[in-house]
Amino acid sequence: MVDPGLVADRGAILDPLREHGHAPEDVTHVILTHHHPDHAVNTALFPNAEVVDARARYVGDQWLDHSGDGYRVSPSVWLMLTPGHTSEDLSVIVETADACTHAWWHADPTPEADPLAEDQAALEVSRRRILATVDRVVPGHGEPFETGRSG
Repeated sequence: MVDPGLVADRGAILDPLREHGHAPEDVTHVILTHHHPDHAVNTALFPNAEVVDARARYVGDQWLDHSGDGYRVSPSVWLMLTPGHTSEDLSVIVETADACTHAWWHADPTPEADPLAEDQAALEVSRRRILATVDRVVPGHGEPFETGRSG
C-alpha cells in the first residue's frame, strides 16, 4: 500500500482491497512517499503492516533505520529518494518499471513548478532521475502517465 491518505470515505481504500480478496490485516507494508496528512492519515487502517518512509521502517513499537536510497522493501519494490516537494520525499519503484511518486501531482504532469516545494531545484533533479528509471509514473493525486522512456 502506498500513501493511504485523505478520502471522503475509507471504503475508497478498503473496498478495492476487499474486491481483490484481501483484508486490511493482509497488507504487509505501507509506504509513505512523505508525511503530509493527505498521504498518510489512514496508515493505521493496516494494523499488521510495516510502515516505511525515506529514513526508516516502523514495526510495532520499533523504529528501524534502513539504507535509504535503493532500500528494497521486497525483491521487486525499492525506494528512490526524490527530494523536492519535501526534503524527505521518496518514490516507490516497482520492477514493472512503474513509480509511485509525489514529484508530480497530476497526469498531465503538473504543476510544473510545485507551489509547495521545499526545494524546486532538488525536485527537478528528482524528476529527471525518475524519468530516466521508469516507464510509467503514478503521481500523487492523479492517473498514471507514460514517461516515453524506451527501456
